[in-house]
Amino acid sequence: MRKRSKFLFILIISFFQYGQAQDSLSISSKEFISIVKNYHPLALKYQLQNKIAHAEITKARGSFDPVLGGKLGEKNIDGLQYYRQKNIELGIPIWYGIDVTTGYHYLDGEKLNSSETKGGLYSMGISVPLAKNLLYDKRRAMLDQAKFALKMTQAEQTVLTNELLLDAENTYWEWVKSFEIYQLQTKAVEISRKRLNLTQKTFEYGERAAIDTTEAASQLQNFEIQQKEAFLDFIKNTQQLQLFLWKDNLEIYEISQFIYPADQLSDHIAYSDFEFLLQEIQTKETANHWSVHYYNQKQYILESERKLKWQSFLPKIDFTYNFFNKENYRADYLPLFESNFQYVLKLEISLFQREAKAHYQIAKIKIEQNQLDTELKKRELTTKIETYKNELLNYHTQISLSQNNLVNYQKLLTAEETKYTNGESSLFLINSRENKMIEAQEKFISAKTKFLKSFNKLKWLKENFSL
Repeated sequence: MRKRSKFLFILIISFFQYGQAQDSLSISSKEFISIVKNYHPLALKYQLQNKIAHAEITKARGSFDPVLGGKLGEKNIDGLQYYRQKNIELGIPIWYGIDVTTGYHYLDGEKLNSSETKGGLYSMGISVPLAKNLLYDKRRAMLDQAKFALKMTQAEQTVLTNELLLDAENTYWEWVKSFEIYQLQTKAVEISRKRLNLTQKTFEYGERAAIDTTEAASQLQNFEIQQKEAFLDFIKNTQQLQLFLWKDNLEIYEISQFIYPADQLSDHIAYSDFEFLLQEIQTKETANHWSVHYYNQKQYILESERKLKWQSFLPKIDFTYNFFNKENYRADYLPLFESNFQYVLKLEISLFQREAKAHYQIAKIKIEQNQLDTELKKRELTTKIETYKNELLNYHTQISLSQNNLVNYQKLLTAEETKYTNGESSLFLINSRENKMIEAQEKFISAKTKFLKSFNKLKWLKENFSL
């Protein structure tokens, strides 16, 4: 029967290192972050989102693809052939809203429309918008917007990926904290157990009162309870850690070995690099942040939409011209408006322009909304930077104070033990000093963890400025 404390982890041999005991494994923060970056479903999802954006560009370019069409048909009733036709046509969209067409049309039969031309007929034509859609049209807008959307998606996915990695790294150091507290409580249990054994022996020799053994046993039981609570907390944090660990093909790997962190809180580079980080983040401009870049690209999309909506104010004037050449007939020149041609000039204009005005007004309002969102995001980033900087400096000060406090408690405990050896103190006072010292050690560990988490917030925020 599997124990509840068995956890699911990704087993990547190159990442995991064996500990001193063969039934345990260790993992460092760098290895952990590398696994999250390469195998976590959210990280993979963000990468796929970028691929979708690339596909949208290809889709938009499809509006400029040449189109080849053909038609073959015949109508026959009571032996009378009404018509027989064969058509093939090639349409080529050009950038400035212009369409070029060329084709071959064959028509024969006894019941043809008087406007139709018998026999084979080659054609070449062009359709040109003279007002609306000449400078900008829907297919050009779709392509522009798809390109901006790709950059917008890349910016968004960069921010989201960094947020995922920040969450993962802080989870790792919270796990390290719980492991070090568990080690602290385990060490306290070992010392307390030795003290109980020594007290029992001195009682047997008649050097200590019986109540001292009770005091020592009570202290041991208290530490054993704290040790079990620390182990339970370590178990919970390990379960949180495993949520970030995956293997290839979105599978998880279950291993029964005891897992412990390869890194210690005191080994982190933050203690030596935090001042450099503060100086570096100070030089960053919020306008260069990926989340602001996201809104900038969105602004380009909205501007493209505004340009497109402005076209609705223009009258729709479309000119279409087709030149024809009969089969087996050779023209010496191209009489554009003398013979063998067809043209259409079509005009449409809205008298009140109410729909155009509404669409254009909506497009302008959306631009204003995005500008407000951009300024709000810049303000939010500035506030975050200042908050994280203050946190980092404050926790660094707390570490120094906690460390000095811990040294003082250690001195008090050592002095109390010396007095107890000389018969000038009691085991109760020693236990009291020891409890205070362990409490100070836990606060010291907690301060270091908070410092590292604030450092990570600022570090991953800096990664979002890599434009």
